[in-house]
Amino acid sequence: MLSDADYPGNASGARRAKKRNSGEPPGDGQTLRSSGRQINVRVKRTNNPPPGQSKRKATDTEEEDDQSEKKYRKCEKAGCSATYPVCFASASERCAKNGYTSRWYHLSCGEHFCNECFDHYYRSHKDGYETFAAWKKVWTSNGKSEPSLKAFMADQQLPYWVQCTKPDCRKWRQLTKEIQLTSSLAATYRCGMKFNNIKTEGPDQCSQPEDLRVVEVTDSWWHSMLILPPLFKESPASPFLAAYYPDCVGMSPSGSPSNMSLNELRADHCRAVQPQIPGLCPYFQPFYQPNECGKALCVRPDMMELDELYEFPEFSRDPTMYLALRNLILASWHRNCKEVLTSQKCALHIIVRGLVRVRCVQEMDRVLHFMTRKGLINTGVLMVKRPLLPERYRSKNVIIIGAGASGLAAARQLQNFGTQVVVLEARERIGGRVWDDTRLGVTVGQGAQIVNGCVNNPIALMCEQMSIKMHKLGERCDLFQEGGQVTDPAFDKRMDFHFNAILDVVSEWRKDKSQNQDTPLGEKVQEVKKNFLQESGIQFSELEEKVLQFHLSNLEYACGSTLDQVSARSWDHNEFFAQFSGDHTLLTKGYSVLLHKLAEGLDIRTKCQVQSIDYSGDLVKVTSSNGSQWTAQKVLVTVPLTLLQKNMIQFNPPLPERKLKAIHSLGAGIIEKIALQFPHRFWDGKIQGADYFGHIPPSPDKRGMFSVFYDMDPQGKQAVLMSVITGDAVPAVREMEDKEVVDECMKVLRELFKEQEVPDPVNFFVTHWSKDSWSQMSYSFVKTGGSGEAYDILAEDVQGKVFFAGEATNRHFPQTVTGAYLSGVREASKMAAM
Repeated sequence: MLSDADYPGNASGARRAKKRNSGEPPGDGQTLRSSGRQINVRVKRTNNPPPGQSKRKATDTEEEDDQSEKKYRKCEKAGCSATYPVCFASASERCAKNGYTSRWYHLSCGEHFCNECFDHYYRSHKDGYETFAAWKKVWTSNGKSEPSLKAFMADQQLPYWVQCTKPDCRKWRQLTKEIQLTSSLAATYRCGMKFNNIKTEGPDQCSQPEDLRVVEVTDSWWHSMLILPPLFKESPASPFLAAYYPDCVGMSPSGSPSNMSLNELRADHCRAVQPQIPGLCPYFQPFYQPNECGKALCVRPDMMELDELYEFPEFSRDPTMYLALRNLILASWHRNCKEVLTSQKCALHIIVRGLVRVRCVQEMDRVLHFMTRKGLINTGVLMVKRPLLPERYRSKNVIIIGAGASGLAAARQLQNFGTQVVVLEARERIGGRVWDDTRLGVTVGQGAQIVNGCVNNPIALMCEQMSIKMHKLGERCDLFQEGGQVTDPAFDKRMDFHFNAILDVVSEWRKDKSQNQDTPLGEKVQEVKKNFLQESGIQFSELEEKVLQFHLSNLEYACGSTLDQVSARSWDHNEFFAQFSGDHTLLTKGYSVLLHKLAEGLDIRTKCQVQSIDYSGDLVKVTSSNGSQWTAQKVLVTVPLTLLQKNMIQFNPPLPERKLKAIHSLGAGIIEKIALQFPHRFWDGKIQGADYFGHIPPSPDKRGMFSVFYDMDPQGKQAVLMSVITGDAVPAVREMEDKEVVDECMKVLRELFKEQEVPDPVNFFVTHWSKDSWSQMSYSFVKTGGSGEAYDILAEDVQGKVFFAGEATNRHFPQTVTGAYLSGVREASKMAAM
C-alpha cells in the first residue's frame, strides 16, 4: 500500500513526544518532535506547585533532566537542524524509531537512522548483513566510491518522494518503503494513491498538509548538509555512459549493469568506444568516452565545464548532483530532439531515494534553463508555443541585421526564449551566402552545400528534426590527367604525404614566431619544398609536380584565397580547437530548406538595406536607406566581413579601433562555382560510383580551374556535375561571360574523358559571389600578419548594445554554415544572459 508519509496525522511526519515524567499526554507547552528543523515552545518554569501537590526539591528537577537526556539524543552532525531525529529505516526489531539511540547516523537534515539499524546490516551475525554484503559486492564491481553503510542506506533503504501531478496541488509525498519509484509512477501519481486495486476513500488527500521537511530542502544550507551526493537509478544517460564508473557521472552503481563488458570498456585505453543506442542518430555523440578528446560540442560527463562552474559555483566542491542532472538532460534531448524538453519531462526520470529527489527536481529548472540558453538543447528548427526561458532572461526587443544562417539562428533562439525580434535583410530573399538552385533538375548550392564533419554538428541535428537524409560522401577521389589517364593511387598517396610533410614543417616553423614575423603561406610552402628537395636530393617528376599543384589548389579552396595572401602563421588557427568529426556529407536537398524552416514565424523585412546604427543613447536606433527607422534595446549585426571592411553601415559612435583593426586583419575569401546539366551521365563508367573526381592541372597557371568535379545526384538519375574555381583562377574568370566559363570547363572535361564523346550541357549556371552586392565574398581567412584572435575581437559586443555574429566571428568554426549558425546561437545566449 502507498501512503503519503511514514507518520500520518502530523504535517511534518513527526510524533508528539512522550511526557517526560509521567504517562499523561503532553501539555501545550511541550515540544513537537520532528525529523526536520526544531521549533521549541516551552512553558515558563515556576517554583509554585499545582494545587494538591507538594513543592519538589531542585534536585528532583535535575534528575528529571538527566533522565530526559538518556531518553533522547541529538544528531551529532554540526549544524543539523533535527533536534530529535527519527529513524527512517525501521530495519531492526530494536529500532529506536523516535526514541533514544546511542548514535544517530546523519544522511540529511531530515533523514537519520539509528545505531540499532546500523548494527542490523553491519554486524555479520545480524539478519540484514547478507543483504548489505550482496549490495556491497555489486557496488564494488560497478562503482568507484566507497560502499559504506551510509551509501547502502541512501541507495537501498531511504523512502522515495514523489510529487502530486494534480496542477493545483503539486505537493510532495513520501512513499512507504516497499514502493519502488518509476518514471511512469512519477508521471501519474496523485495524493493518496493506492495500489492493488484498493480505491481511495475518505476526504481529498491533496488537502493534507505537506511535510515540513520539504520546505527545508529548498533552503540553500540544506544541500551543504547532505552527506552523500545523489546517484540516479535508470538514468536516460546510462546507455551513453556505459564505459564510465556510474558514480563518477551521477548514477548509482547498484543499477543493472550494461550488457557490454564494463571491464573491457574501461580498460581500453587505445580507442574510445561509442555505444550503439538503438534508434539514436549515429551523429549524436554528446559525451566524450574515456580517453577521447578533440570532438566539437562534446562534454566530459564526469567533469563540469568552465562556464558551468561559473554559473553553478555551489557545485564546485562536489559536482555530482549537477553532473547527474546535466547528463540526464543531454541524453533525453538527443533521444528526442523533435519536441521541447521540459523540466517536467526530465523530473520523471530522476529516480533517487530520499528528500534529495525534491532538491534535484528543484535544481532541474535552473540547469535546463542554462542549457537551453547556451543552445545545447531546445535548439535547431524547434518552434515553441510558450517562451523557453523565464522573463529575466528576455530582452524587450532585438533588431537583427541580416537573414543569413547566423541571423536566422539568433532570431529563432531569441524568439523561442520569449524576446520580440525583427530581422532586416537587404536582399529580396533570405539565406545570405546560402542560395540553392533547382533549375538543373537537382538542388545545387550556389553557396554552401557540404557538411564537413557531422558528429554533433547542429546541421545534422536540424536534418534529424526535419527527417532529412544527408548523403555520405565517399573517400575515393580519382585524379584524372589531361589526356584521360587515371593517376596511380599510390602515386597520389605519396605526393599527399609530401604535401602534408611540407605543412608540418610550416607548423614547426611558426611555433616561436610573432605576428610581425609572419610570412605568406605560399612563400613559406615554396621555401620548405625547395629546402627539402635540396637536402634530400630528391627530384619530383613532372607528374609529381602537377599532383602537388592539385593539392595546393585544394588548400586554396579551403582558404578561399590565393596562398600569397594567407598567413603562414595562422592559416589553420581553428585546428587548435576541437573540430567536427565523422562523415562529410552532401545536403542533397540543400541548406535552404533548413534556413527556411528556421525562418518560419519570424518577422523578417526583406529589401531593407541598413544604412546606419546609432547606439549613442539608451536605445539603439537603426536607419535604412529609404529612411525607415527602428529602435531596440540591442542590435545584432550579421553582415559579411566585406561589408564591414567597406563601411557599408555607419556606426555612431564609430566602432572601437581594436575592432576595426581586427576587421581589416581578416581576408574576404572568394571561390566560384559552375554547375552543368547533361543529357546523360557520360562519366559513370570511368568514375565507378565515386561522388567526385579530381583534375590535375596541366600547369601551375591553370591551378584552381575546375580542380574537383562533384556528382550532384548520388542516386544516379540526373546528370549534373558541379565544379569549383579557386585561387588565381577566380580573377581570371571574373570578367568572362558565363558561356566562356562553360566553354573552358567543357575543354577540361573533354580532356579528362578523351576516350569518349562528351555531350554539350543542356543547362548550366556560373556563380558571381565577388560581384554580389550584399556579400562580395565566400568566406573569411587570416591575412598575412593577422591572427585567429581577430575572430574573437569581431565577436565582442560594443557597450552591451551592438552585437556581432557570422562565420567571421567564430574562431572555432569559421568559413562554414555551421560556424555562422553557432555564432548566432552564441549571441542569442549572450544577449539573454545580459
